[in-house]
Amino acid sequence: MYEKITPANWLMYAMHNYNNPQCEGEEEFNEDVKRFKYLKRLLKKYNETGNLKERLILNHIIVLQNVFGVEASGVLLFYKIDSEYWSALKTFMVFLNMIPEGEMNEIDMDSYVWKTLDNL
Repeated sequence: MYEKITPANWLMYAMHNYNNPQCEGEEEFNEDVKRFKYLKRLLKKYNETGNLKERLILNHIIVLQNVFGVEASGVLLFYKIDSEYWSALKTFMVFLNMIPEGEMNEIDMDSYVWKTLDNL
């Protein structure tokens, strides 16, 4: 059903993988989906200014991982986040053990992000 994520099916994929027992309605789901936009904005700001809000980024990724699962949140993140920010995104995801070793080798890790996360 979801061989490839497209603009037409990404929201259905997100709904299918959403697992939040405390969710009380559609509004809460929409708030969680907005985290993708927030992450994109934070990564864009880091890319443009060098201002890294590592704890906020980690919090958003962890929440997404908790409500969508590791695999689905990874698929959704790499779909919704522009490829120019993938290096930083991959670094956060490796730090959180969301990407198995040996996968996504074509995407380099961001050394500044790694150093920052390593000092937490």
